[in-house]
Amino acid sequence: MKRLVLLILFLLSIYYTSTAQESPEIRIQIEGLPAGKAYLIGVFADQNYRADSAVVDANGQFIFNKKEPYKPGLYYVLFADNTNIQLLLDKDQRFSMRSKKMQLAEAMQVEGSLDNELLYKSIRYDGDFQRRYNTLNEELKKLDAQSAAHADIKAQLAKLAADRKAYLEADFKQYGDTFYAAFKKAGQNPELREVNLPDGSAKNALQVYYFRRDLWENVDLKDVRLLSTPVIANKLKRYITELTVQHPDSIISSAKYLIDKTLDKPEYYKFFVNWIALKYEPTKSSLMDAEAVYVSMIQNYITYERAFWSDSTNIWRLQERAMEMSASLVGKKAPNVTANDPNGVPRSIYDIKAPYIVVFMYNPTCDHCIEETPKLVSFYKEWKDKGLEVYGIALDTDDKEWKTFLQQYQVPWINVHDPTNRSIYAKYFVDITPELYVINPERKIIAKNIKVAQLAEVLNRDMGK
Repeated sequence: MKRLVLLILFLLSIYYTSTAQESPEIRIQIEGLPAGKAYLIGVFADQNYRADSAVVDANGQFIFNKKEPYKPGLYYVLFADNTNIQLLLDKDQRFSMRSKKMQLAEAMQVEGSLDNELLYKSIRYDGDFQRRYNTLNEELKKLDAQSAAHADIKAQLAKLAADRKAYLEADFKQYGDTFYAAFKKAGQNPELREVNLPDGSAKNALQVYYFRRDLWENVDLKDVRLLSTPVIANKLKRYITELTVQHPDSIISSAKYLIDKTLDKPEYYKFFVNWIALKYEPTKSSLMDAEAVYVSMIQNYITYERAFWSDSTNIWRLQERAMEMSASLVGKKAPNVTANDPNGVPRSIYDIKAPYIVVFMYNPTCDHCIEETPKLVSFYKEWKDKGLEVYGIALDTDDKEWKTFLQQYQVPWINVHDPTNRSIYAKYFVDITPELYVINPERKIIAKNIKVAQLAEVLNRDMGK
């Protein structure tokens, strides 16, 4: 009996080992496809990579196979003319697909892969749905909004949408444990909530708020396979850049809501944190004070305790950079700077009596600084008597070059230069010169990362409060 049990355990171990190590074999035939090469293109979020290639024979047949399984996810098979087919890969990677060159999706037949059978059934359904929807929509545009025909078309469109919803729900119920169902469900939008004001009118801002919050309801954030499809990156981009007001406080709030959902889901945590941080890295965003988002991401999420994917040296560098930015975020009290003017006299920002101060940080050889300085000279002459002073800080230069620049452009405001840059370190962050900061009468930073042409708008807006 003992020998029999041992034999069964041994055979089971062989079975599971061979199953786990089973090599992929994806056989594809496309009638009418010329001989050449086909490429298996993998996806990670919003990036594509070449996972494999195969030789297409004269009959349009080719095979993707290798020793190790392909990473689960959505793949494209790319042909020489840039047409492609899609396929889903999960644990079972031994199946066949057959189609025709001029009807890639319509004629697709799949054997041995339920995920891909369902995928192509869905692709054909969606294609038909879109054609019918577009036809009705075009008819709708020609009709009087008050006509009976208009109401009839609207009803047909609503039925089309309801039928599609029912189709998907039936798939999700019957095939809920498939990768296809997880992928397709994750790509769906939430229902738009009915949120009305007391007078019955829709409150659009609140609808957008709930839609944004509900956007992730159908996404299983424990399923790392979805990161190897375009769904997650597309949702994240829409969530952060389209459904969230592009103001640092709003972005930080939306980011926190989402990232907090992934604190125990490391792969999603890593992707969301890095994507948002890179999106709002200085010089990569036109948002005023994008540094506020970047600093929040670094200081709260890319920490020694949480950034498991990075080493301590890199984390230290990022934390140091975030610290350098943190003192000069919009809304913060403006840091004081004291440095010597051309006569060697110490001049401080806090000694300035004018209600508004523009801190102008520049380099005498910088092309954009040379372009903006004459504009600022003109602006200063116009606004000096309206309560404006400029505090110019020369960077990465020497005394001779600095003073020559001041003389050449007849710069009339307070100018200082600290060859060591110690006087501004971790006070006013500069990534690209020129950098302008605007300080209000309460000595708070009210604007940054702007050009001279935008100063009047900033000042007028604040003065009008």
